[in-house]
Amino acid sequence: MYHGRAGRKLGRTSSHKEAMLRNMVTSVLKHESIRTTDCKAKELRKLAERMITLGKRGDLHARRQALSVVRDKSVVGKLFGELSERYRTREGGYTRIIKVGYRFGDNAPVSILEFIPDEKKKEKAKPKTKAKAKEAVAE
Repeated sequence: MYHGRAGRKLGRTSSHKEAMLRNMVTSVLKHESIRTTDCKAKELRKLAERMITLGKRGDLHARRQALSVVRDKSVVGKLFGELSERYRTREGGYTRIIKVGYRFGDNAPVSILEFIPDEKKKEKAKPKTKAKAKEAVAE
């Protein structure tokens, strides 16, 4: 019977899949973007969002739980510092998956998993006045 086995197999043993997802979530937290296949990205999103939620909790137990997955102290420091502050007011949905096409070698569908930018960066810059625009052109 196959009861209670959630998630995709990804063509690997469970230990290989766990190690691969740990490496990938560390890379996503470090670089804030990763390019991988669609299925791996969908599995990775679950783990990455769980790590952000642990970072938002911020207590010692959450830090130890994150260290059991990430295993890189500098990345955990970034998770509990910069990333937890960025998503403090957001209640989930910290990542997005953008489909970018197909891989050349085996035609596997490829996606980019990235963190959604915070609301502060979304605000558009104010349009320049005509005088400031003329000064910029003159330089």
